[in-house]
Amino acid sequence: MAWALKLPLTDEVIESGLVQDFDASLSGIGQELGAGAYSMSDVLALPIFKQEESNLPPDSENDILPFQYVLCAATSPAVKLHDETLTYLNQGQSYEIRMLDNRKLGELPEITGKMVKSIIRVVFHDRRLQYTEHQQLEGWRWNRPGDRILDLDIPMSVGIVDPRANPTQLNTVEFLWDPSKRTSVFIQVHCISTEFTMRKHGGEKGVPFRIQIDTFKENESVEYTEHVHSASCQFKVFKPKGADRKQKTDREKMEKRTPQEKEKYQPSYETTILTECSPWPEVTYVSNSPSPGFNSSHNSFPPVAEGNGSPTHQPEPVVPVSDNLLPTATPQEAQQWLHRNRFSPFCRLFTNFSGTDLLKLTREDVIQICGPADGIRLFNALKGRVVRPRLTIYVCQESQQGREQLQKHENGDAATNTFFIYHAIYLEELTSAELTEKIAQLFNISPRQINQIFKQGPTGIHVLVSDEMIQNFQDEVCFVLDTMKDDTNDGYHIIFK
Repeated sequence: MAWALKLPLTDEVIESGLVQDFDASLSGIGQELGAGAYSMSDVLALPIFKQEESNLPPDSENDILPFQYVLCAATSPAVKLHDETLTYLNQGQSYEIRMLDNRKLGELPEITGKMVKSIIRVVFHDRRLQYTEHQQLEGWRWNRPGDRILDLDIPMSVGIVDPRANPTQLNTVEFLWDPSKRTSVFIQVHCISTEFTMRKHGGEKGVPFRIQIDTFKENESVEYTEHVHSASCQFKVFKPKGADRKQKTDREKMEKRTPQEKEKYQPSYETTILTECSPWPEVTYVSNSPSPGFNSSHNSFPPVAEGNGSPTHQPEPVVPVSDNLLPTATPQEAQQWLHRNRFSPFCRLFTNFSGTDLLKLTREDVIQICGPADGIRLFNALKGRVVRPRLTIYVCQESQQGREQLQKHENGDAATNTFFIYHAIYLEELTSAELTEKIAQLFNISPRQINQIFKQGPTGIHVLVSDEMIQNFQDEVCFVLDTMKDDTNDGYHIIFK
């Protein structure tokens, strides 16, 4: 504040005026923050926070946040102070994400004048759904054939180069951009939160999603694999205009609260700033058709459908063991093989390589091109090295016809060419839960329909199969499976004989 002194003032008057001015300036800090005038970095820069800065971990002083991503959609006012922000989006509507260069002078000079690559993903916020992401997305694909979960609105986007959307990854898009130029990417989310909610009596509550952006710079091989920055935010998707109605409802609820209650909630901001997070792990799923089920005439078990089953009961993804690259593969087939085996970042590098070209590479060649970690993984994949499962068991479903043949065989009346077809089950974790999932996959049903698994013991007793029992199974042991309907629900019991 500028002081214009026209009359001589005593020291006491000057000191009193300075104190009042200082008090007035401090009293306005909380009000200005409530109105959104300061960012958190501005607040932390105030002198009153200098003491706390000295107590921060030393690593935080070296943190580099080179980029900032701003989603142009308002945050909800019904979020408590210490919770993460929540943003509502309309299904299929284009929303702008501003890609901002936030580097300080001299930071990351290797990026200056060069492109970086950003990957945008729509993923589940709940960890429980993250574990079953593949089944959830496959179910959505089944119900919405030909649609994508995430799309780029390319005509509205500014400053993006080489935009791509992998047809096998419905929830991911990527593009190149120059941090020194204005860049805005417009995205469209086509799924809604209630599509992934278990149906319950009394309505549904939609699950939250996350928008995550991972940015990479070029490595020595001119491939965009070196991670630079990641940020994400939480959001929900509603049917068209539903986000606007939800935002209005939240605002009306907050207006009815008392001033004391309002202090416990965050203000609503016009835009959503994505916060720093860990990079999303690179996981590429291989969509396979379920194994054909048992051809059984057993009356106690439901008929088994051939081919693809219900989307709700998709089996766990299984990478085919026989997916070896053949020397006769064309460059296009080699590119597809690289995608299937999670080597997408190196596809452009091996654009013109045929199967023979890739197979001629030595271990040292691959490590020099791809780096130690990915190089060893690629070399092992090229040589078809498969890790042997910890336990293999063979199972055959018991049927009425099978029991009659078995009885004839025991009486010496069966033909010598009688044989039974067994299916192999490969176990890695050696748990009853894993065994349940593998059996459900064979029958092409949901694991929830299998209530208990028993092993027939001496004198025909039924012993519950536990993790410890599975760990003591002999490798390549054979079982005949029988099924028994549970009278209390729609499930079944499986009996190993």
